[in-house]
Amino acid sequence: MNHLSGLDATFLHLETPEMPMHVGSLNVLDLPEGYKGDFYEDAKAFMAGRIHLADVFTRKLALMPFDLSNPVWVQDEDIDLDYHVRHISLPRPGTNRQLQQYVARLHSTLIDRSRPMWEFFIIDGLQSGQVALYTKVHHAGIDGQAGVALGKAIFDLAPEGRAVRPPRPRARSNNYQLGMAELASAALRNTAQQYVKLFKMAPAIGRLLGSLAKPAEKAAEKDVKTAAKKFNILAPRTPFNVSITNQRTFAGRTIPLAETKAIAKHFGVTLNDVVMATVAGALRHYLKDSNELPDKSLVAGVPVSLREAGDETANNQASMILVGLATDIKDPVARLKAINASSTQSKSTMNKFKAVILDDFPMFAAPWLVSGVSSMIGRSGLVNVIPPVANVAISNVAGAPFPMYFAGALVTCYYPVSIASHGMALNVTVQSYNGRMDYGLIACRRAVPDVTGIGDYMLAEHKTLMDLMNAASAPIAAVVAPAAPAAAAARKKPAARKTVAKTPAKKTPAKAAVKKPAAPKPAAQKPAAKKVPVKRARATATA
Repeated sequence: MNHLSGLDATFLHLETPEMPMHVGSLNVLDLPEGYKGDFYEDAKAFMAGRIHLADVFTRKLALMPFDLSNPVWVQDEDIDLDYHVRHISLPRPGTNRQLQQYVARLHSTLIDRSRPMWEFFIIDGLQSGQVALYTKVHHAGIDGQAGVALGKAIFDLAPEGRAVRPPRPRARSNNYQLGMAELASAALRNTAQQYVKLFKMAPAIGRLLGSLAKPAEKAAEKDVKTAAKKFNILAPRTPFNVSITNQRTFAGRTIPLAETKAIAKHFGVTLNDVVMATVAGALRHYLKDSNELPDKSLVAGVPVSLREAGDETANNQASMILVGLATDIKDPVARLKAINASSTQSKSTMNKFKAVILDDFPMFAAPWLVSGVSSMIGRSGLVNVIPPVANVAISNVAGAPFPMYFAGALVTCYYPVSIASHGMALNVTVQSYNGRMDYGLIACRRAVPDVTGIGDYMLAEHKTLMDLMNAASAPIAAVVAPAAPAAAAARKKPAARKTVAKTPAKKTPAKAAVKKPAAPKPAAQKPAAKKVPVKRARATATA
């Protein structure tokens, strides 16, 4: 048996019917040319040969007596693929919006805890002739980066797939559930190990607190326009900071990765800063439409990975930082710079604590209490009056930079579908894939009924940043480009220099101006348009 860490178990204990704690993705697939088979049956057979490649597919929970400690993972010896891999047909006409609405409904239901905690849905009936794959895995067993590793188990780099060795045969124990005594003794051992680990970390925690108590060196003051606006511990109240229901709404939007990188490079910020600025601009427009934009800047809760390079363990290794979104700044470039400054400061603070952040901590006798408090806070309406710490969750996950295939079908997009929570009814997660930045917006339908409007504002904000980047580049090209034709003309006519030297000095400028109008006017005026560094592709709003 394998104990859940304190962080993994927290996602279980916080889960309520109104706040499911699973994550997923929506992939639209291009079937092979001339395909005539039953893709659902092919996908099910495909998964039957792959589930042994990732533990998340074959393990289930064994709960502790009276919820005195965190559950453990045990192997499920009787996996029902007909339950885990399901088939859905969309009604006509099968639009992208219908697909996204259906995914929102599927994402609102809890996963059965008596089985391995994952579900796949093959969705056909799309008017494009494509099929869709919607995946759903409980967050207790996986985080964003572990999800990328999970994708390696089910996706291939070529349509014909790869050879996968069958699982090694194991002796069946024929135990559907472990005994009470066995579970209780395992809980006590694990809790003791967690306290030992915490005790060993105490010196490092003490040193860190001591270093924070020392006066920091005074940093150089930054320009007011580019410095991050200070935000207090608490964020302003917005329509997103309410208790949520189990109803969900979802929208997917796509922005070219190359354009996002070009914006980041031009303005001297990070890719993640551009992602947050795109969302921040969209939220500013969205809230301003209804006269609900606070005077104070919105704050984003941004997950940061604590995972070491090469670690593909299927568990959670992450923490969260707070980043000011500078929604009180009108100018998009100044807003982007302010976000960069706030993000840099938050990351610097996180790096100081990173070594002592625990993803495993003792919770003996606490699970039932955490679950009860979570349910009470959500249903009592306390979230509606408690000042929020953050307004929106924004996450960026690096995905595969190359095309992938599922059961022989090409994966054309990779929209993340994450978690809306009490107090943060909107979650925006973006994953890069094969030259795309696929944004997935999931929200409580009652709190954010028009999430598609936020998605459209994101595309508009991206276009604004692209236009500002190109406008800033054009004057530079206009100044540099005209010199080239004049220099070429001078190299072609060396005799002109000798003639000018023999002519009296006072006549030289006039003769040179009259005799040499060789450079054509159009050639001297148009290079600026050719020097624009990035050719803008069209950002899409389709799934």
